[in-house]
Amino acid sequence: MIMGDLYQQEIEYRQKKLPQRYDYGRLTRMFTIGLGFGPLNHYFFVWLGKAMPARNLATLTKKILIDQFVMSPICIAAFFYSMGALESKPIKECNKELKNKFVTVYVLDWLVWTPTQLINFCYVPLKYQAFYTNFISMLYNVFLSYIKHRETAEENAYKLKLDKGQS
Repeated sequence: MIMGDLYQQEIEYRQKKLPQRYDYGRLTRMFTIGLGFGPLNHYFFVWLGKAMPARNLATLTKKILIDQFVMSPICIAAFFYSMGALESKPIKECNKELKNKFVTVYVLDWLVWTPTQLINFCYVPLKYQAFYTNFISMLYNVFLSYIKHRETAEENAYKLKLDKGQS
């Protein structure tokens, strides 16, 4: 998650949406969340591979549906609530943010993870599946960081324009 946020912050900085190149508090929060998600995803895929080792269409479909209908909503909610907690936001604010951003993240989740997991479960050996999903996660986390922080980036861009106009 830290790599995805690092890339997203670089994009925001070049678009003049960050007052300084990196927000280290934000990077630390994303890193902390990533520490929890890494093992969670690893053990989930190990369990899924052992529980359903066959590589036929029926098994692949079950794995993808379990990933999309169970794991994805849990991870999306855990991400927003964990980030909110690390940002010291009240639960009401976390609820509102999740409500406002869940559909966007979940739709992209389906678009990214369905083909990713099809490739993963069909062609990637079990011992490399977590590595493969971690690589795709890094790219996906650029988007996740963008969605999570877009309001802040827009506010920063506005403030930077005002400061530039006043000087």
